[in-house]
Order: sequence, then C-alpha cells, then structure tokens
Amino acid sequence: MAGLADRHPALAAALTVFLISLTGVPVSAGFVGKFYLFGAAVGAGRGELAVVGVLMSVVSAYYYLRVVVSMYMREPVPGVAWPAPSPAASLALAVSVAVVLALGVYPAPVLEMARRAALSLL
Repeated sequence: MAGLADRHPALAAALTVFLISLTGVPVSAGFVGKFYLFGAAVGAGRGELAVVGVLMSVVSAYYYLRVVVSMYMREPVPGVAWPAPSPAASLALAVSVAVVLALGVYPAPVLEMARRAALSLL
C-alpha cells in the first residue's frame, strides 16, 4: 500500500473512505452501524458489551489508520506496479464511496426499510 496515493489518488481516496467507515467515524455508514449496534447492546442491559465494543473500535482504528498513513506518507516501493482500475471498477468504487457517505449522512430511508423488513418477520 505504500505510496498508493502517488500512483492512484482516486483509489487511495476510496480506500481511505472505506477504512474510515470501518473505524466508525461519523458521517460514514460504519458509524451508523456501530451506533445502532452499541445502542442495542445498552438497551438490552449489556452495557459492558458496548464498552468492550467501543474499546475494540479504538484498537481497530490504530490498524486501519496505519494503512491510510502508509498510502499517503510513504514512498512507493520500486518495482511494485498497481494496474489502473478499469472504467467499470472505477464506477463501482465511486458508487460505493457515495453510498457509504450518503448512508452516514442520511440513513433514515434504509433504517426504515430494515425496520419494516424486521416487522414482517414477526
């Protein structure tokens, strides 16, 4: 991953958004998921489980952000070539980034669909 931002900036930016979402940073879909997951644990009387989850999220941030640092702050390794993404892959990445950010900013429609789907099972 070293120097990916120098060779393919758009690919590095997309991977950064995905890693930040996995970390659970606000304005990403990962934050919304973790918020509801930890909220459900607290609501079920398992606050200690939510605390462990939050602590493990902090630990995971260390590992995810190391990849981001490597992409942007290290020199590319000589002889390692990353092929440019195809137009279809670039489109898929762009759509995925947009969805991750959109669900982080405005998750209500998807949450409502999930609620309806859950109610139909009961």
